[in-house]
Amino acid sequence: MEQLSFFDREEEQPLASRLRPRTLEEYVGQTHLLGPGKVLRRLIESDRISSMIFWGPPGVGKTTLARVIANCTQASFIDFSAVTSGIKEIRSVMQQAENNRRFGARTIVFVDEIHRFNKAQQDAFLPFVEKGSIILIGATTENPSFEINGALLSRCKVFVLQPLGREDLVGLLKRALTDERGFGRQTVVIGDDMLEAIAGFANGDARAALSTLEMVVLNGGLDGDKVTVTKETVEQCTSKKSLLYDKKGEEHYNLISALHKSMRNSDPDAAVYWLARMLEAGEDPLYVARRVIRFASEDVGLADPRAMEIAVAAYQACHFLGMPECVLSITEAVVYMSLAPKSNAMDVAYGEAKADALNQLAEPVPLVIRNAVTGLMKELDYGKGYQYAHDLEDRIADMQCLPDSLAGREYYRPTEQGVEGRFKTRLEQIKEWRRMHRREE
Repeated sequence: MEQLSFFDREEEQPLASRLRPRTLEEYVGQTHLLGPGKVLRRLIESDRISSMIFWGPPGVGKTTLARVIANCTQASFIDFSAVTSGIKEIRSVMQQAENNRRFGARTIVFVDEIHRFNKAQQDAFLPFVEKGSIILIGATTENPSFEINGALLSRCKVFVLQPLGREDLVGLLKRALTDERGFGRQTVVIGDDMLEAIAGFANGDARAALSTLEMVVLNGGLDGDKVTVTKETVEQCTSKKSLLYDKKGEEHYNLISALHKSMRNSDPDAAVYWLARMLEAGEDPLYVARRVIRFASEDVGLADPRAMEIAVAAYQACHFLGMPECVLSITEAVVYMSLAPKSNAMDVAYGEAKADALNQLAEPVPLVIRNAVTGLMKELDYGKGYQYAHDLEDRIADMQCLPDSLAGREYYRPTEQGVEGRFKTRLEQIKEWRRMHRREE
């Protein structure tokens, strides 16, 4: 663990650093992982940590949780930064860990921002994780499926950390006012409504909440040892977000719902308004663009297949341009979605198929569509009777592709909306072809 130097006094550190939890009892949030009896808590308390990845947005406690583990474990703990380290540093640390293993000692290596490592750097960890020289704990804000090598990821358990709830943040702010590591040695007068506003502004980010509290206290009115924080000070320090969100502090979840439902109701004016509310309040345009992509398949689907193309193009434009240049690109996509014909057939189809898949997990794949890659499989009739559709006159084979228990089940039921009407006609032709050929048999 890092130690303070003579010139790095604790009281001069940022509030978020001073209040960093040291034990599980001080840790705030993530009750789905750390609540009583939850799997991660049991692993930490029993000191049976295995390699894992903490994935979540900034300020939710990924690094803090790793340091709590460091305080609880009997293993050697090495704190490693992907920002400042290269392969040379990795190899040096791995050699140290290998030496520890030879003497029967475990080594936990924590890598902050592990997604910043390239493939070669990540590969350097792999052999040591495989033979147990190290227990790897990585922290990332990016999707591990895309940013971490498959071989390394397969040897790690991924724990998803969620943004902190409003109550968690308010509780954290109140503790900062009473804890001696925070403002406990001062008298700070600040209303609960102001703490609620700060929590709303932080949007699930504990670091942002504590940094904002520190700012409002430092800018509060000083009278001897007493600091009084006014509503005006809080509004100035939280700037646009506190002004643009309503008085109850409803966050982006309500606004994204308003945007989604306005597009679904074919109301481009309302959709653009809610879009502006989000972007001008500081919302990440990539988050909005991702939701527009979801909308394209959930609410438009094959009624207008171009909707998905436009939504993905808007996401790419947001990624390339950033704010504020990307606002027109995403506005174009939002207006297009609002005016596009609507179909939820994709959503309904997957929902019904998912229910059947979960209830009938053991249904075997029909032999006719299995792939016979070995001689034994061929002897067991894998692929027997399979017909290659491209070799047939109508490009359709009379084969049953669903399990026997689901034969005849229909999930996709196209609507008459937009282009989907053509897909409906085509599907009816396919079904009629199958009915005719079954009669002939």
